[in-house]
Amino acid sequence: MHNKMGIIVKPIVTEKVTALNESSVYGFRVLKSASKPAIKAAIEEIYNVKVLAVNTSMYNGKVKTRSTKRGLISGNTGVYKKAYVTLEKGQVIDFYSNI
Repeated sequence: MHNKMGIIVKPIVTEKVTALNESSVYGFRVLKSASKPAIKAAIEEIYNVKVLAVNTSMYNGKVKTRSTKRGLISGNTGVYKKAYVTLEKGQVIDFYSNI
């Protein structure tokens, strides 16, 4: 079993996810081994909110290449798991409060 903070890697703050925040949906990057009940428990404990639903998706890495003086270099971007967490009406997570 993971500790609660270790399950959540970081919040996803992009235009797409920020638009979802209007409807109480928040995105997080989580460990690949994290289960939905574990993600729900971690979010509720860390942010002190009530979670209605957790949806997860895997992001498969992509092959990237770039040109250098020595020729083409290719590599892969990382594989990770995303969790979209739906909160109860009226509940909010403020990522910017402690900046």
